[in-house]
Parts: sequence; structure tokens; C-alpha cells
Amino acid sequence: MTVFLQSLASGILIGGIYALIGIGMTLIMGVMGIINLAHGQLMMVGMYITYVLFAFLKIDPYISLLVSMPALFLVGVVIQRFLLNPLMKIEAILPENQVLMTVGIGMVLTEIARFIFSSDYKSTTTAFSSQVFFLGTISLNAPMVIAFVIAVALTLILFWFLLKTDLGRSIRATAQDKEAATLMGVNSGRITIITYALGAALVAAAGTVLLPIFYLFPDIGGPFTLKAFVITILGGLGSTVGAIFGGVTLGIAESLGATYFGMQYREMVGFVIFLLVLIFLPGGLKRLTKI
Repeated sequence: MTVFLQSLASGILIGGIYALIGIGMTLIMGVMGIINLAHGQLMMVGMYITYVLFAFLKIDPYISLLVSMPALFLVGVVIQRFLLNPLMKIEAILPENQVLMTVGIGMVLTEIARFIFSSDYKSTTTAFSSQVFFLGTISLNAPMVIAFVIAVALTLILFWFLLKTDLGRSIRATAQDKEAATLMGVNSGRITIITYALGAALVAAAGTVLLPIFYLFPDIGGPFTLKAFVITILGGLGSTVGAIFGGVTLGIAESLGATYFGMQYREMVGFVIFLLVLIFLPGGLKRLTKI
């Protein structure tokens, strides 16, 4: 039983961070109607910004959130305004072409990182790296706990922003019905730019808090793009609350899979659940939970 609880706790912790990654993609999907396949690569850029600040300026990775999030917000503005918006304005261009553009953006970001930093694995070590918390017989890795707390805090701030501010309500309105929101005076072009930038900032935050846990290399973005896509489908397209359930579900599935089937099957268990949801619950967890 202790082994199960340990795996469950680890799954919830990593699942909370996965949820932050998934929420960013879900926001972009809800407003723009496309899957951002450069999502993980944006996270990778945020991780490299954090690494540079740590390696050369000795800035703690968690404090680097104050730099990585605004930096990726600006990168998101540039990508959306100058690369994606022109495609979205041309009716003859299919949505698939917009998705392919995000694939190209991801590849360019990866190769730029490889050119600047090479393909070497990099890591950061903080004062908390070797610390462990105990909850009864369950041990909790300190960097993972800190990352989970930050992810939860950012998620709560995001929900406050979406529910309580005029800009947040405009984003929600555009996601629900873009044409109706436009008729009501919402500047949908401005909203798409802000939403993509916000999604980039959120995934940058996830990358920053993951850096003390994962090794960093240029190709790390690809697997996390896939995870974000899985989370988005699990939670239901366009559902931010569903993304939280999807992220936690994927985290728990991976943790239990690694414990009971072996580390080599960690990813496989999550993808099996993904396929089962596609077959038996096409609407994702949003449909099951009515959210």
C-alpha cells in the first residue's frame, strides 16, 4: 500500500505541472481553433532562458519566472502577430496549414537552441535539489513539491484572470463563439495574440519549474508537445478545467506505470489511456465531469 501511495503522490505532483502545460495549449486551441505543435519547444526556450540566468548570473530558477514568463509572452506575441495571424486572415488557407506552421516554428526554435547551446545535456542544482519532505511514510522530492505549488498558484491566478477581468471574459467569449464575440465589440485579432502569448508564458513557467528536475537539451520540447496534446484531448478540447484533470490523470498514469510495469513502460501507459479515452469517451473528461 505504501508503494501505491508513494506512486500516487508522485503522479499528482508531476500531474499538476502537466496541467499547467496543458492549460496553455487548451487556451490556444479554444481561441484559435488549432493545435499548437510548437508548444513544447516554447517550453524549451523558457528552460534555456532559466538556465542562462542560473549559469551566468546565478539567479535561482524559481526567481527566473519573473524573466522567463514575460520573455515568452513577447515571443508569443511576435509568433502570433507575424507568423500565424497572416495565415488565419486568409480564408483560402486551411487550418491544417496553420498547424503545419506551428510545426515549422517548433523545428526552427529547436535548431536555434542546438546552434547556440549544442546538443549537450544541461542541468541546474539549487539549494533544494537534494532535499526530501516526508508525509508519514511517503517521501516527496522538494523541487517537485515547489514546482507543484507554483503550478497550482499560477493556475489559480489564471482562473481569477479569466473569470474576474474584462480581458479574461473577452478571451472566454472568443473561445466559446468567436463570431458572436466579434459582433459584441471584442477585438478578436487582439485576443488571439494575447491568448497565444499567454499560453507561451504559462508553458515557459512550467519549463522553468521543471528545469531543476529534468535535464535540458534542444529536443526536450518534442515529448512535451505530445504530452500537452494528450492532456488537451483527455480534458476535452477547449476546457481549462478539463486540462487540469487531464494533466493529473496523465501524471498518475505515468507514475503507476513506472512503478508496476517498469520505467520503460512509463510513457506507454499514459498513451494507452489516451487511446481508450479517444475510443470510449471522445469528448474527453470534460464530457464525463460535465465541465
